[in-house]
Amino acid sequence: MAASKSDQLETKLSDIFGKNAPKMPENGKKWLIKYMPWITLGVGLVSLWLAQSLWVVAHTLSTAANAINQFSALYGGPVTVTPDMSLTVWLALVVLVAEALLYIAAFPGLRDHRKAGWNLLYWAALLNVVYAVVVFFTDFDGFTRFIGALIGSVIGLWILFQIRSAYGEVRVSKSHAGK
Repeated sequence: MAASKSDQLETKLSDIFGKNAPKMPENGKKWLIKYMPWITLGVGLVSLWLAQSLWVVAHTLSTAANAINQFSALYGGPVTVTPDMSLTVWLALVVLVAEALLYIAAFPGLRDHRKAGWNLLYWAALLNVVYAVVVFFTDFDGFTRFIGALIGSVIGLWILFQIRSAYGEVRVSKSHAGK
């Protein structure tokens, strides 16, 4: 049976970030595998907070821009300030929230060393590439944020494929075996 496009992408990325990449030290792998569920949960919660903060800042700027435009129009001046709640800001917010929810949803699977938890982090890393493209087109320092998000995606994919072997289909950690 032919592999799906998703499986083909995972295989290619595994070659790039796993087989052909510099190897992570074993102690680093063990530490990451042990704490990855908690790190991921924390990143998910911080991402939700960042999305809420981005919304507040963009909404505040948009409200201020509208007030400036109304003041300018009242005195016969040109409308020169545009609201910042553009389509790209909304898209960035949606992608950021989706990414945060993937991180949070990955917690139980990572805790139990299941591939399903690893898969959610994998999709979050790919979604971060989408986020990078979206923020490139925003007025909020798009190029710098684009580069930062891409670097974060590369580092995240490298980490994921370095620890991939720890996440099997049904393996359960000792602390959850009796539950």
